[in-house]
Amino acid sequence: MAIFRQYIAPFLIVLVFLVALLSVSARIFLPSDMAGPAPIEDVESVSSRTPDTTPPLETLDAPILPTSAGSLN
Repeated sequence: MAIFRQYIAPFLIVLVFLVALLSVSARIFLPSDMAGPAPIEDVESVSSRTPDTTPPLETLDAPILPTSAGSLN
């Protein structure tokens, strides 16, 4: 267990840090139009373009079970 605590765990932490640093630093080499954040579309325009063909979900009346904390009302 001491080998894991002294050698393996610190190595994994440094490895995760370096991978995160590399992925964040890679934005420098992207074209300028790809380096920015993704555009956000308006929710109203997206929902008006796509028709809702899914049937509505049915709700189930689940029984209220007693708890150890007592009554919820």
